[in-house]
This record gives sequence, structure tokens and C-alpha cells, in this order.
Amino acid sequence: VVIGPIAAADVPRLCEHVRSLLETSDAAVMVCDVGALVDPDVGTVDALARLALAARRLGRQIRLRDAPRELTQLLALVGLADVCGLACDYDSR
Repeated sequence: VVIGPIAAADVPRLCEHVRSLLETSDAAVMVCDVGALVDPDVGTVDALARLALAARRLGRQIRLRDAPRELTQLLALVGLADVCGLACDYDSR
């Protein structure tokens, strides 16, 4: 579960947490519940992209669950919806 808003100072800790969870698991995909994110912005998008990168460096992926409409729109706008594991119809959210 990712709760927000996410500050820039939180990103290294979040990436380390994702890395440590994935290193101790054989799961190919980590599901991140982002339904509790508050006021998603470009910083949130940056943080989620960095989480996706941390997972990909280990040969894994992340998937975002319960993304708020504002977040789905931001991810689609900047072209990172697929990179960040957002699997939904952006217009219907």
C-alpha cells in the first residue's frame, strides 16, 4: 500500500522497500495499492516511475491497483501508464 502524498525525500526509502521485498520473493509482479494517494502530482508520477525502474532492474514489474482518476490521467498524459503498471481504461476512471 502506497499512501500519500509522496514527498521527494520518500522516494529512496520506497525504492529500497520495493527492492528488498522483491529480492526476498519469487513473484514476477508486485501489486501496489495506490488508492490512498492524496493529490497526485508530477512528483507522485516520478516516484512511481522510480519504483517501476527498481522492479525492472530485478527483472520484475509493478502493477498499480485502485489508482485515483487524477493519477491515471497524469500517468497517461506523460506516457508512463504502461511503464508504471497501470492496467485500465484511462478514460473510464
